[in-house]
Amino acid sequence: MIAEAAAVEVIRAAALDGVAHGFLGRRGGVSAGLHGGLNVGLGSDDDPAAIEENRRRATDAVLPGAALVTCYQIHSADCITVAEPLAERPHGDALVTDRPGIALGILTADCAPVLLADTSAGIVGAAHAGWKGAIGGVTDATIAAMEALGAQRERIVAAIGPCIARASYEVDDDFRRRFEADDPANERFFADARADHAQFDLEGYVAHRLARAGVRRIEALGLDTYADEPRFFSYRRATHRGEPSYGRQIAIIGLR
Repeated sequence: MIAEAAAVEVIRAAALDGVAHGFLGRRGGVSAGLHGGLNVGLGSDDDPAAIEENRRRATDAVLPGAALVTCYQIHSADCITVAEPLAERPHGDALVTDRPGIALGILTADCAPVLLADTSAGIVGAAHAGWKGAIGGVTDATIAAMEALGAQRERIVAAIGPCIARASYEVDDDFRRRFEADDPANERFFADARADHAQFDLEGYVAHRLARAGVRRIEALGLDTYADEPRFFSYRRATHRGEPSYGRQIAIIGLR
């Protein structure tokens, strides 16, 4: 039986004022146990009925009556242009649309959710930027797909939602060298940690990629999924605890 839950918490960005959007955490859902709260992850080991109810609540909290479209996320730079509600989840890590009534959703559990809009053109996008997608160019692909629909990148605004913060994201030297080989200037996104390890600033790196692509207004919310357990799900936190499963939160954007 699905339990009652408190109101869904919707975190909004000033940069996207006037656009139907929201970064959601775990507050306001009906899942229990390890997935307690607003778990929307179809791939999680959770009650499917609870997941479906959570996805409905999440959509209604941002764009009531809209059709939710999400990806089967694969940590790629692939972006899908959505022209109508989809029965199946396409493989990829970003979505764009110019059609009202479609809610684009990106799931995360430490990776960075990025929501984008060109309000003049009536075009929105959503990207799932884990480290693989970020360095692979998922935000660049999203901007290009928005441009193909008629957006202009100098008008695009972007917001980076809750993700794992540098203080919580320890990586090894091989990880660091991969980014520095791509661009030596990426060294600035790492802080020294224990021997042969560093702390990586995923949010800062994603903001850099957006700026480098020509996005002029970028808002980073600075919310750490790993550190704030009551508010957010975290894959890394669950892994460090040896937990067998974890929830996923969602970021949604759409046109009324």
